[in-house]
Amino acid sequence: MMIASVGCGGRVVARNPILPQSREQTMPRAALSRRLFLQSSAALAAAAPSVLRAVDSPAKKPPMRISLQLYSVRNDCGKNFDVALAKVAEMGFAGVEFAGYHNYNGRPADLAKRLKDLGLLAAGTHIGTNNLRGDALQKAIDFHQAIDCPFLIVPGDRDFTHPEQSKALAETFNKAAEVLKPLGMACGYHNHKDEFRKDGDKTYWDLFAERTSQDVVLQQDVGWTVAAGLDPAELVRRHPGRTRITHFKPTAVGPGKKAIIGQDSVDWAAVITACRDVGGTEWMTVEQEDYPDGKSPMECTALSLAALQKILAELKPA
Repeated sequence: MMIASVGCGGRVVARNPILPQSREQTMPRAALSRRLFLQSSAALAAAAPSVLRAVDSPAKKPPMRISLQLYSVRNDCGKNFDVALAKVAEMGFAGVEFAGYHNYNGRPADLAKRLKDLGLLAAGTHIGTNNLRGDALQKAIDFHQAIDCPFLIVPGDRDFTHPEQSKALAETFNKAAEVLKPLGMACGYHNHKDEFRKDGDKTYWDLFAERTSQDVVLQQDVGWTVAAGLDPAELVRRHPGRTRITHFKPTAVGPGKKAIIGQDSVDWAAVITACRDVGGTEWMTVEQEDYPDGKSPMECTALSLAALQKILAELKPA
């Protein structure tokens, strides 16, 4: 079948914006664009810690809000980050998930003020795995506390699907989660297709879930899950309380579908219900990677947001 909506075509290995990688990471060519986007941010500077709002326990079923993964509008962000943030706020998003900080690198206080002025919250961020280790973790904490950003998500690491190194990777997340939890923060991992490959009779995604604590977020990318031929709602239910920030990526499989929420191949009502009832989801993060009919990234993002809002309005209450 033809997958029309997944724009990267392979796993993403984010490089560390604070420290160089300890060894050369290999990456499929199609994943290079996201790596370059993440690398466009200079090193995060240490910032004075601020009081971070407490993140509700998944058991409390916090209200779900809609954010945007800014990779969706990366070209706009690269041209003028302030203008791009303003446009995202005008669309009606409650928050943003970062994939770089552009002119706000090393300026968390200024970024926090900009977000406040626009009425946006920092829903989360995508960072490299090395940011969860050693001194880099404290630098990441300082920066993200200052912008009140609770979720530090790794968008890809080649060790995830290595039979042995995947175990050490899981322990990296466990150790970071122990440090982050008292601060009202959490770390997590974002899937692509490869994470659903099997080691024996279990997928690497399920093995990671088993090897990590309940405090480690499983950021499901719904688009990649569908592209892998799996049921995203079932995957949420399989790991209760761990889908706290979820990528709502429209995915078009086969003819007559478009990569716009509501026009694509995803049963969004089922996904939303699972996120609401079981996943502990706080943020539904739209990620628009394909732009059908010649429309701009901003136009396609607005269409997906409007459709998601309509689905939410029509959904039966819990």
